[in-house]
Amino acid sequence: MASPSPLDLAPVLPVVVLHDPADAVPLARALVAGGLPGIEITLRTPAALDAIGAIAARVPEAIVGAGTVTSPADVEAAAEAGARFLVSPGWTDTLLRALQGSGLPFLPGVSTASEAVALLERGVTDMKFFPAEAAGGTAYLRSLSGPLPRARFCPTGGITPASAPAYLALPNVGCVGGTWMLPQEAIEAGDWARVESLAREAAALR
Repeated sequence: MASPSPLDLAPVLPVVVLHDPADAVPLARALVAGGLPGIEITLRTPAALDAIGAIAARVPEAIVGAGTVTSPADVEAAAEAGARFLVSPGWTDTLLRALQGSGLPFLPGVSTASEAVALLERGVTDMKFFPAEAAGGTAYLRSLSGPLPRARFCPTGGITPASAPAYLALPNVGCVGGTWMLPQEAIEAGDWARVESLAREAAALR
């Protein structure tokens, strides 16, 4: 069964950087219990692929994906590990062909109108807007909604619980990506109850 777009899972897509694959399963269970089933594990650490595999195998109610996908090799490795969606910080035609060839939902990253138009031209409507705050924030995304009504975004980068509702109120935003429900000290301490509580607060945002 095809996975839904990451834009349609919950108001917030947790963006996870894991250094110990042993944390993957309890972290995923805490996020799911808090109402955030979509989980983006970034390919920034050696633990990432093992973490994706562990979540895919042991937390079936989670929809785990791979972030920081920047090459066809990343696409292949993430799919083999069990990722159910893919997210990139940017895109090229080579990377886009690999993303499309994976058969998985994907969010290629854009930060300009031209990049978004180029994706629409290639039949892609769901995108990541990155780095959201640095690239113009809610004002920029609002300005794209008129000329590019088919484009839908997951803004990521610098978003906080305070700024998230303003993004989510925009007609062209499906969800936001964030890390605030994943305090490093909570992960290091194994304080999964705190992660679940923060996830529940994030899931209630709109």
